[in-house]
Amino acid sequence: MLYGCCRHHVHRASPADAFYTSKRYGILCSDFDTTAKRTYRMHIIHHGSGQGVTGSCHQLFTHPEHSLLIDCGLFQGSEEAADTSNPHTINFDISTLRALLITHVHADHVGRLPWLLAAGFTGPILCSAPSAEMLPLVLEDSFTLSVSRHTRDRDTFIKQVMQRVKPLTYKTWFELYDTDTHRVRLRLQRAGHILGSCYFEIEITQRPSKQKQIVVFSGDLGASYTPLLPAPRSPWRADVLVLESTYGDRLHQHRQHRRRALQQVVHQALQNKGTVMIPAFSIGRTQELLYELESIIHFEKDRTIRADLPWTALPVIVDSPLASNFTELYKKLNSWWDTEAHATLRQGRNPLAFEQLITVQGHDEHLRMVHHLAQSGRPAIVIAGSGMCTAGRIVNYLKHLLPDPRHAVVFVGYQAQGTPGRIIQTHGPKGDGYVILDDDRIDIRAKVKTLSGYSAHADQAELVRFVTRMRFPPKKIHLVHGELAAKRALKTALQTKLPNTEISM
Repeated sequence: MLYGCCRHHVHRASPADAFYTSKRYGILCSDFDTTAKRTYRMHIIHHGSGQGVTGSCHQLFTHPEHSLLIDCGLFQGSEEAADTSNPHTINFDISTLRALLITHVHADHVGRLPWLLAAGFTGPILCSAPSAEMLPLVLEDSFTLSVSRHTRDRDTFIKQVMQRVKPLTYKTWFELYDTDTHRVRLRLQRAGHILGSCYFEIEITQRPSKQKQIVVFSGDLGASYTPLLPAPRSPWRADVLVLESTYGDRLHQHRQHRRRALQQVVHQALQNKGTVMIPAFSIGRTQELLYELESIIHFEKDRTIRADLPWTALPVIVDSPLASNFTELYKKLNSWWDTEAHATLRQGRNPLAFEQLITVQGHDEHLRMVHHLAQSGRPAIVIAGSGMCTAGRIVNYLKHLLPDPRHAVVFVGYQAQGTPGRIIQTHGPKGDGYVILDDDRIDIRAKVKTLSGYSAHADQAELVRFVTRMRFPPKKIHLVHGELAAKRALKTALQTKLPNTEISM
């Protein structure tokens, strides 16, 4: 038995108030309930992304007195706005929680951690080793944006979180707890979504019958042939599968097509003496885009975009201190890259630190870059956060460049309903749309393109293959992390392949 039990009740303190007194977190216990001898059924409660795309948070009850929390993420876009109270509040009973399991460190999967700790959670936080390395950077950013800008509050919070983090290796079973009524084990498998991402296999063995049940939580599954990371492999068995469905209603472009499409979009915009703006998440998308752009520049090094602009002179600007920090971590953790990326390194190339790459750090430097590109017409590619244009430095670029038809916006990731990114993506191609940014109406005159092939999420075919390639496919599937149309389409596709599987959403 590796981990104890945290027994406490829902606490309504704000995160900033709760980080100094550990008494508010309850007591870390190692004793277990041994009185329940009756038969019971495992069940799952969804506290986020059950009926939407953001705020991933799922509570697995292995026993009435014992549960696990899988992810605890922020709501975004219209899903956040739909709650007139604080949507981040932990409004469910956490007294049975034995551990928090983190599939990966995107904010919509870990961003509610301040509120979870404020509610009294003191249990272990389990994740992969690369996720443990990246988690402090994510928490520093999300805490500053969502809770408090005070350095002492932030540092205290991060210290308390990291004291609870237990990095686990992939492909190895770990015993979580063993009681008179049941035993629970956990195994992590690579999910291919971002560095460190995983899906969880949770094995529940009943006592005294020794009957086993395996519950799989997919987290976010990566697309096949994603740069830098190996594609996820299906588990051997799942009795119950909680499956993401973000792109359950569409198919991505193949890799050779998406790279060609990216090159064509860049080429067209730069022919017009404009700037290509790419809103991208700091973790995952930015690094994979750099990998692809370095590859394009490498193979086009003897060619020109236009007469006065060879590919080798094209500046690629990363204007996000957070993305730059994560890029450094990706470089440090290159032992987790896939075989293709390692081959690139052996050629003497550095796909995350190539000659044309420019990083922008300070705010004043950022503003100078925005005004320079808006006024000069200098060709450039700008990668900046946030990925859904809800905040961050991409907003300033959009405010200055969206009204100018020379420029282009390229979306490479999912845009949630209600976000500025979805509005630009939907209305921009019509030629007469607008978006509200910082309370200002900004006309959309720049070209707007969407390249689905660069999504961090598996498409419908890949999700179906993830299920059907199991040696023993699930008896039950519950679809989460998707809009209704995506869930319906994925359910139909799965039912065609697995007519005897119960599928809910």
